[in-house]
Amino acid sequence: MIQKLIVLTMAVASNAVELTPENWDELTAGKSVFVKFFAPWCGHCKKMKPAWDSLMSEYESSDTVLIADVDCINAGKDLCSQNGVKGFPTVKWGAADALEDYKGGRDLDNLKSFASTLGPQCNVETLNHCSEEQTGVIKSLREETAETLAQSVATFNTKQEEIEKVFQEEVSKLQQTFQELSETKENGLKLLKKKSNIVIVQSVLKQKGEAHSNEL
Repeated sequence: MIQKLIVLTMAVASNAVELTPENWDELTAGKSVFVKFFAPWCGHCKKMKPAWDSLMSEYESSDTVLIADVDCINAGKDLCSQNGVKGFPTVKWGAADALEDYKGGRDLDNLKSFASTLGPQCNVETLNHCSEEQTGVIKSLREETAETLAQSVATFNTKQEEIEKVFQEEVSKLQQTFQELSETKENGLKLLKKKSNIVIVQSVLKQKGEAHSNEL
């Protein structure tokens, strides 16, 4: 039995795909990517590993979907930085150059359900798997200069950073408000307890209840 488990573990491990800056472009080309960014020491990553490894094994032969790992501490460190990874595990999906955060469940059933919705990505070179709308956008963008396109990317990044900054500022305000409300609550409860003499009231009430029971 133990030998079978070892063989199974080795088989799953052999199917694991670990992305690095060196193989990223080659392995993700033309595919929808579903990737887990992890740290080897991360407890949550270790807990998620069996389900993720199973999913990688299931999709190892897929021509349209890539399920993979990125080790943020070792070979994949630069990829994690490029994709804005700040915690572990972080799961992202989509086109390799425009990954989005995955917000679903992390058990095998939820991961498999989400992976089943992924399909081939629009190929801007061949226009394979591109919708009519995407094709129109691509043809229009091909008429633009590289400088114009670079400026569009820069503008997008700036606005994205501004949105993130506003979010962080508002979260900070909420945290401060939460702290103030917590202190107000605690002070209010302490004052109420002191003014009401509730401990003594409860003790006297208990005493009266016991006396009443004795009388019966």
